[in-house]
Amino acid sequence: MDKTKPNISILSVNLGSGGAQKVISLLLQELKNNYNVSLVLFYNHIHFNVPNDINVVYLSKASTERGYYSKLRNLIIFNKKYNAFIKEENINISVSFLAFPNIINGMMATKNKNIKTIISERGLPEGNTTSNLSLKIAKVFYPIFYNKCSKLFSNSVYINQTLKENFKINIPMEVIYNPVVPPINTLNPNNLITDIDCFKIITTGTLNKRKNQIMIIRALRENIKNYRLTILGDGPLKGYLTHVIHSLQLEKQVVLEGKVKNVNDYLLDNHCFVLSSFAEGFPNALLEAMAIGLPCISTNCISGPLELLNENKAVKIEEGTYFKGKYGLLVNNDDQIGLKKALEFLKGNPSERKNYSELSLQRSKEYQLKNIYSKFYQFINN
Repeated sequence: MDKTKPNISILSVNLGSGGAQKVISLLLQELKNNYNVSLVLFYNHIHFNVPNDINVVYLSKASTERGYYSKLRNLIIFNKKYNAFIKEENINISVSFLAFPNIINGMMATKNKNIKTIISERGLPEGNTTSNLSLKIAKVFYPIFYNKCSKLFSNSVYINQTLKENFKINIPMEVIYNPVVPPINTLNPNNLITDIDCFKIITTGTLNKRKNQIMIIRALRENIKNYRLTILGDGPLKGYLTHVIHSLQLEKQVVLEGKVKNVNDYLLDNHCFVLSSFAEGFPNALLEAMAIGLPCISTNCISGPLELLNENKAVKIEEGTYFKGKYGLLVNNDDQIGLKKALEFLKGNPSERKNYSELSLQRSKEYQLKNIYSKFYQFINN
């Protein structure tokens, strides 16, 4: 331990394959240069690489989180263990990600006024609750414990807005977007100028209702021979999507690749990225596709796409149409007609493909790890 550096603790449920966990893994790469860093996890589950000089601590021997009521019971256990850890390691700053760690951080803050406690909300709170009961519980616990902390940051203006208006959070808040690591290889926009017989589209994400991949299949089915769709990811709707693809006889045009580690290799082999979600916190998949240089189309869902593709300037999109945003195309939620027209526009206009490829690369530079960490560092030290 370097005695000249402050001690910081990063608290999370685990370091699994989720978006929040990926952000943590990236921030750790920079945090270690300025702090003695401890990564404290509820459960022993790590998907992303952790730098060698990070102190990793598990509050439970289990590898996965349990049911909702078990989580509530564990709040007491984890709170006690985390308080003991904070005192033993002489932690100066405690940063937590996601709801349950944030509540633990708030509970800890009530007994440790001298520690800077920072919490991070990574998705719309209403969307993260699993039932009306859990939403009611959240509306009770969030203001009690979140407001005990020093400050809060999220990855979307909409998240901060709903925390203030619907959950009565009144501590200082800031938006710090998710970082992206510049990929080794990117698309050359000039390669997208030529006419394309088979337009290759890709999307990535968990196969579930919220991600709404079926929207893309429905948008393509009438003219599918001119397209090829690759879907990366796994999830509860894999069987349903497989059935739809088979029933429409689209096995040659629509491919479910499942979970892959070399996502960038797949992105490089396509002409366009589509995000079809009903809702997002901040769409890492969209940002990573932009960093590769892919022209992008997204639903104008809350939250993230409008911020990424049109600098959060509000737009009105008529049903069955699309909007040409500053950095990509936007369509309404679940509007397969609008998506179909947006895809036809990019397929039929090579110069627009090149333009939006260049804009994707330009926009993504603002979110590179060094830039985002600089904002994060200033935020936790102000």
